[in-house]
Amino acid sequence: MRNFIKQTFASVIGSLLGLFIFCGISITGLLLLLIAVGSQDKGPQVKNKSVLVFDLALNITDSKPNSSTSAAFQEALSGEDRNRVTLRTVLDSLEKARRDPKIVGIYLDGSRSSDNSTAGYATLKEVRAALERFRAAGKTIVTYNLGWSERDYYLSSVANKIVLNPLGSMEINGLSSQPLFISGALQKYGVGVQIIRVGKFKSAVEPLILTKLSPENRQQTEKLLGDVWAQWRSDVGKSRNLSPAKLQEIADNRGILEAEEARTNGLVDKLGYFDEVLGELKQLTDSKNDKTFKQISLVDYAEVPGTSLSGERNSKNQVAIVYAEGEIVDGQGGVGQVGGDRFARVFRRLRQDDNVRAIVLRVNSPGGSATASEVIQRELRLTGKSKPVVVSMGDVAASGGYWISTDANRIFAEPNTITGSIGVFGALPNFQKLANNNGITWDAVNTGKYADIQTVARPKSPQELAIYQNSVNRLYSLFLTKVAEGRKLPQEKVAEIAQGRVWSGVAAKDIGLVDEIGGIDAAISYAAKQAKLGNNWRIQEYPEVRTFEQRLLGQLAGEAKAFISGDAASQSPPQDPLTAQLGKIQQELSVLQAMNDPLNVYARLPFNLEIE
Repeated sequence: MRNFIKQTFASVIGSLLGLFIFCGISITGLLLLLIAVGSQDKGPQVKNKSVLVFDLALNITDSKPNSSTSAAFQEALSGEDRNRVTLRTVLDSLEKARRDPKIVGIYLDGSRSSDNSTAGYATLKEVRAALERFRAAGKTIVTYNLGWSERDYYLSSVANKIVLNPLGSMEINGLSSQPLFISGALQKYGVGVQIIRVGKFKSAVEPLILTKLSPENRQQTEKLLGDVWAQWRSDVGKSRNLSPAKLQEIADNRGILEAEEARTNGLVDKLGYFDEVLGELKQLTDSKNDKTFKQISLVDYAEVPGTSLSGERNSKNQVAIVYAEGEIVDGQGGVGQVGGDRFARVFRRLRQDDNVRAIVLRVNSPGGSATASEVIQRELRLTGKSKPVVVSMGDVAASGGYWISTDANRIFAEPNTITGSIGVFGALPNFQKLANNNGITWDAVNTGKYADIQTVARPKSPQELAIYQNSVNRLYSLFLTKVAEGRKLPQEKVAEIAQGRVWSGVAAKDIGLVDEIGGIDAAISYAAKQAKLGNNWRIQEYPEVRTFEQRLLGQLAGEAKAFISGDAASQSPPQDPLTAQLGKIQQELSVLQAMNDPLNVYARLPFNLEIE
């Protein structure tokens, strides 16, 4: 009987093991087959007289979301978001389309909402300039929408023909920033926060301690929004042959224009329906007898081989682009973060690589850990001694984002880049009241007066606050010195323009914090010239992204883990206003979670500054 049980048990185990091995081999074989098939895909083809379709809802970021091989196939398997595309991809695709004789026009598609797009006005400025170059080449840009926000219209105003639905509307009411304050909630639930900072404009801590903007913060925000709005009116006005004063009058007196008002005021060329626009696009592409016009999406067109737009693709000489996008944190950092140790390692590697002849640091960060910023900046300074290092500022390059930029050979920014914010702060939370109200208490035994200085069980004493304040003062003085040396400015001048104040790119250039107004292409060209490469160079992007195979296997593993833990979730629908506000609260709290500086001192922009 015992042998029978052992034999039966062994048989069952053997069968299960064989089944697992078979399934494993089958799944692996299937994956390899799918990957092989995907890699053999020749990619999308462009028909003669095609229109490039640019979805205004594209989420344009700096860092690379995926590889370019068989994007649709990869998305289906790995869950990649094809609505996310890099700025480099957009700019290269628009330039390639400008040169491509098969592309006769661009259709700016506003059928989907762009409310979830993270692209700021500095990013849109670069895209807009590329669209202007496309139109200047004698090609046609057409756009149609049911209604425009200022963000979408900023790009759409470049078009040769702007068509608005007769029942549509247009928002021209100016820009707004509505910061959210959580100090009342913290007080209600018994969470205490003590603040140490330097700089009267250093407003990153205000949501934790105030219920409204301080006078200094209101002053700098008004100046920043004023500069961005002035750029919007200048660019749109130039395209539509309207004066900035006229656009300001519309914003002050109308705000929301109905379709006929938009046409009367010269903001749109025609009132019509999509079928009419479709007819014009079919005529443009000689597709009169087809159901639709000959077209290719920008995402697909990015995969079409084309003439190199920057140097020679096969050159061993590299111009390295390093994307510092997200919160600056101590250590390695996670997805969407700039880890100090990780980026320092990247710069050490690039410094030692003889094939890397120049470096462009693309900064799109509000800052964060002062310690991590210093770690990165040190490696950047060492790298600059052996090869050119140029900084390209994106939507925001402030506080810690500016700290890491100070030693660059040259700093480029767009007029509406958010930069500066040269200041330092620390936030020291404690949960004594919250705990006490719920029956929780602490006691302590210390071998030194300041042994429990890091505790969250009580507020800090005046002596302890003085220790933290000394640390903040020291780092602020270091910050000023770095800016003065890197930008070759008098220390007194830096002290005057610092104070944690935020500046627009155009204002930053006027005061010496930025060298030149221009986008990432201008920064790349400058770096190549500084390295004396002629046209014998190619672009290499860092940090390097995982291959499709790595992402696919990681996605499958993640899905399995989520299924087992019950955390799997479907794609969320568009947010309602209440959910959006709750999301803002979550964003503010996520900033607190990312505060991991070992000295508890931070160089960061005001919490999640958003321009709406």
